[in-house]
Amino acid sequence: MTIFIGADHRGFELKNKLMEYLQEKNIRVEDMGNYTHDPVDNFPEFGKKVALAVSQQPSEFFGIAVCGAGIGMSVAANRVKGVRAGLCDSIKQVEHGRANDHMNVLCLASDYLTFDEARSLVDTFLSTPMKKDEKYIKRAAMLDE
Repeated sequence: MTIFIGADHRGFELKNKLMEYLQEKNIRVEDMGNYTHDPVDNFPEFGKKVALAVSQQPSEFFGIAVCGAGIGMSVAANRVKGVRAGLCDSIKQVEHGRANDHMNVLCLASDYLTFDEARSLVDTFLSTPMKKDEKYIKRAAMLDE
């Protein structure tokens, strides 16, 4: 399993904590930036980097993109073919997005989540299988057309 993770300045601290948590679980994590806290950086750069990395093998790779509200990262990531990014703040949303919508990039809002909440969302994201029913596969393919 490979996870690509990126964040702007508002998500920087949460990204680093999540990276440490995932590495402690022996999960391969690739940091897509930002690598330093830069108060004037821009979320589209990091959302795009995560999405492009995931798009290389969208059914195998996972992405996590963090910014203040999570919305910007979701918008940026969803511009890349093969990426299905979702902003989630509840376990039920993550389960639905992963299983039904074949979400491969989890977007998180650092301004509204504690580390423990974000960790639970990430754990759910990584452990929820995608449904293999034809209708879910067809819908995911339609998004890429």
